[in-house]
Amino acid sequence: MNMRRNRFITGYSGLRALAVIGVILYHFDPNFFIGGYLGVPIFFVLSGYLVTDHMLNSYDQTGSYNNRRFYLNRIKRLYPQLIAVLWISATYIFLFQRNLLAKLNQIVFANLLNVFNFWQINNGQSYFERFANNESPFTNLWTMSIEGQFYIVWPLVIFLLVKLVKKKKRIFYFLIAVSLLSAIEMAILYLTKADINRIYYGTDTRFFSLGLGAALAVIWPVEELNPEVPKQDRILLDVIGLVSFILLLVMYFAKAMNPQQAFAYCGGMLLFSLIVCIFTGVIAHPGSHWNQIMTNKLFDWIGSRSYGIYLYQFPIMIFFESKINNLGDHPILYRVIELVLILVISEVTYRLIERPMSKITWKKTKQYFGHVFDMQAKNYVKKIQAVLAAFVLIFGSVAIAISPHVKVEDFNKSQLAQRINRNAKKQKSDNAKLIEKLKKQKKQKENDSKIIKEAAEKAKSNPVNQSYVKYGISQLDLELAQKVQVTAIGDSVMAGSSNDLKQLMPKALIDAAVSRQLNVAFGLLDNYKRQGVLADNVLIGLGTNGPFSMDDLNRIMQEVGPKRKVFWINVHVPTRDWQRPVNDLLKQGAKPYHNFIIIDWYSYSKDHPKWFYDDHTHPNITGSKYYSTFITKTIIKHSKF
Repeated sequence: MNMRRNRFITGYSGLRALAVIGVILYHFDPNFFIGGYLGVPIFFVLSGYLVTDHMLNSYDQTGSYNNRRFYLNRIKRLYPQLIAVLWISATYIFLFQRNLLAKLNQIVFANLLNVFNFWQINNGQSYFERFANNESPFTNLWTMSIEGQFYIVWPLVIFLLVKLVKKKKRIFYFLIAVSLLSAIEMAILYLTKADINRIYYGTDTRFFSLGLGAALAVIWPVEELNPEVPKQDRILLDVIGLVSFILLLVMYFAKAMNPQQAFAYCGGMLLFSLIVCIFTGVIAHPGSHWNQIMTNKLFDWIGSRSYGIYLYQFPIMIFFESKINNLGDHPILYRVIELVLILVISEVTYRLIERPMSKITWKKTKQYFGHVFDMQAKNYVKKIQAVLAAFVLIFGSVAIAISPHVKVEDFNKSQLAQRINRNAKKQKSDNAKLIEKLKKQKKQKENDSKIIKEAAEKAKSNPVNQSYVKYGISQLDLELAQKVQVTAIGDSVMAGSSNDLKQLMPKALIDAAVSRQLNVAFGLLDNYKRQGVLADNVLIGLGTNGPFSMDDLNRIMQEVGPKRKVFWINVHVPTRDWQRPVNDLLKQGAKPYHNFIIIDWYSYSKDHPKWFYDDHTHPNITGSKYYSTFITKTIIKHSKF
């Protein structure tokens, strides 16, 4: 290998290290490390650059490229670890987590055939699977299928470009054009509200990162970069590297890069990929110091193990968290344990699988099995390894074989899902009627003492909702609840209980839906305020699906204004590590606001596991009664009538 190319590989390893660190941190804390998922475009840009540079250099030097050697090297580099993670995970599923057996055979073969991203598009998990300890440990493997497809077709693409287009200038413009078309397609699909799985996992909508890396290789070939550059050019390279590195970090933390917002799909990922290209080019240039900066023992270790780290991180996190019901109480401890497991398993598989298999030959294979089956040989380490491999191969294969016969549980038809769907229909019609009524209604201020007196009289003569009294609410509060006006915005936890809340507080406008995070609330509050129907009591039930920042909370309070009361339900989501951060942030956020009241659902419910479905998060039918009465009681205690 050319020394210049070898030198770049060391810095490239550092960039891969940054990418894999970003991906892991994103899964650990997506609110803080918002753009951590952008590690994937880094992998794509580097793959596009390295592969294209290697091919074009071969065509320049010899007039041809050894496709057979390329495919063989890719197979030996990628497939051993991929097969290992699939069969090890299948073995674990068969032995300890059989709820994940359904469709396992499809997942395995889709990965082996490099079409798993298309499988993901057609079989994307529902929200209810995610909260039923049924999240797939293979979700992250979609990227490997896109890379696999790229490796399969790219030798042919480069051959055609070299033979037909010929001039590198034209090849560069062609690759740039195709990359821009890919990014434009992503934006159009997002703006036309196409399925987000289609946009996120599509090979065509993701090609621009690979294409930009390939285009860079055309105009910035490693072997032709001159190490002897004037001092001012060296300084310029270093400054460009510094600026691009800072921009990469800024985009990692930028709220605009939230994958639930438009900017990420409407140019954000393209911009990030372009910045990665610039930084990659600086690292590749022998006249820059950035290669040395990105080359250190830690980055080299992480970069060389990055493939294994990426493959094993998701199965380890999913399997570990499925057995832990109090992750939310000890998020730092459990994340440290997960990280240690990921690094240890990645190191072991790198030494035992990835590194030796990348140099495997028929001769070495025969020698290995000869040592294993030689009964007189005392190489017990190899024999133990062979026994473990056979164990995984047998049980993993059994899991895959029985998978087609396992009935797929439709979580969208679960009792919880059906309740939410029924509630959503009623919620929509009730809200439409209530909004019309509120628009026509003239706001009148009634005397609170008079309201309470009337409610006390009605509680004796004409009690309402008496069935709720056994859940800890007084008849007086039930009467007062008939009067209170509330605008409620929530996620699936509130959506599952909206019928009870509505029965208790008939004047409440309840807007709750699955998969909601806090950013949705800004638009909803603004919309209700513009319509003039935002009540004096605002109920927020968000945080189940992910953490948010103090800036987000402050923005909510500014949107609502100081004259309204804000009731915020804290979260009971013990299987997610953001439970404590969300609840702690709410405590801190309530301090400067006189009109901010926390409804402490977490403390009220944490010792009552029978109130919840198996996901430990959504209240069941009984839990919904306690949830709704507790919220109603708190609102009545502090509300504005």
